[in-house]
Amino acid sequence: MKKTRWHIAQFFEKQWWKNYLNGKSPEEYLAWKRKYWVGFLNKIALQADLIQDPIIDIGCGPAGIYMVLENHEITAVDPLLLHYTALPIFKTEQYPYVNFEGTTFEELETEEKYQTVFCLNAINHFIDIEYSFQKLHEICVPGGQVIMSIDAHNHSFFRKILAFLPMDILHPHQYYREEYEAFLTKQGFTITKKVLIKKDWVFDYWVLLASKN
Repeated sequence: MKKTRWHIAQFFEKQWWKNYLNGKSPEEYLAWKRKYWVGFLNKIALQADLIQDPIIDIGCGPAGIYMVLENHEITAVDPLLLHYTALPIFKTEQYPYVNFEGTTFEELETEEKYQTVFCLNAINHFIDIEYSFQKLHEICVPGGQVIMSIDAHNHSFFRKILAFLPMDILHPHQYYREEYEAFLTKQGFTITKKVLIKKDWVFDYWVLLASKN
């Protein structure tokens, strides 16, 4: 059931991007997205030039934070990268400093250990969330940093409904912020900062920063 729901979510993710970008100017969208990522780093008080290499951007999408990290060594991972190459906004040659890996995070084969791990708008898209948190710990160097953004539930009723019914079809996993924090601390991370980016009724959008013990 878990993998079936994930495959359904991936199908609709592809459709979402196609519909979302329909009629948009690629140049204007990419300029807006760069501005968005610069603002994101400012909100969490993380200066791009002080981010330590090597970096991995997990679940990067076609316009991930790698866009504004030109002077860094980056690996970007997403199972839909082959699909994204058909989108007018995504051309790998625009990012010669990025090593793109078109695979799920769970299946990523790497011996690299990363100083900085970005997992933005991604963790609740994964197949096996518990294994993914374990793997986050494995690929991060001691003292390395994880920057993770999450949609965190505010109400038990909606959490139960959305966990059971595919109403939020793009997101197979539904958790509270405290549960995401527990996933991190269980694997040996220390939460160093929590930043509330957007408050809403059903979900709040948080960024968690954590260091590996």
